[in-house]
Amino acid sequence: MKVSETAIEGVYIIEPKVFADERGYFFESWNKAALKEQGIDYDFVQDNQSQSCFGTIRGIHFQKGEYAQAKLVRVLEGTVLDVAVDLRRGSPTFGRHVAVELSAENRKQLLIPRGFGHGFSVLTPTAVFAYKCDNVYCREAEGGLLYNDPELGIDWRIDLSKAVLSEKDRHNPRLKEITCI
Repeated sequence: MKVSETAIEGVYIIEPKVFADERGYFFESWNKAALKEQGIDYDFVQDNQSQSCFGTIRGIHFQKGEYAQAKLVRVLEGTVLDVAVDLRRGSPTFGRHVAVELSAENRKQLLIPRGFGHGFSVLTPTAVFAYKCDNVYCREAEGGLLYNDPELGIDWRIDLSKAVLSEKDRHNPRLKEITCI
């Protein structure tokens, strides 16, 4: 697996080695031992999957306190713009984000540590999104950040006036309004 650093410490792009032939392809999407050799060591305990239509923005979501989650995210079908926002108070990159195009074709994955908000926009007619978490979900510990907060400056690469959003995501607080996660 190829591991690439991003502009924010702790956020990595992981590209698996793909073995393709006339039958199709095979790759390891996660190999704990191989990644531990590269300094990445997580114990994932929950896998999630969602399907979304073009123009959907899911997020920016996070889990607080003892329920904070690291995530390894990837796309099984279609293409998304995946975004991780640093919400670690005191971090030199607090409030900055990393945006990476993930697709079924490029097979890239984004590893997001605890202390980050996460969201994605769907750039193709549909997308199937899958991710691993190193902690279980807890409704009482969930939080959100407003997807179009001007302080974040995220270009979601879709027309925001036509974005498909949950009611909750339309009303999340801005960065300056959230408390430590």
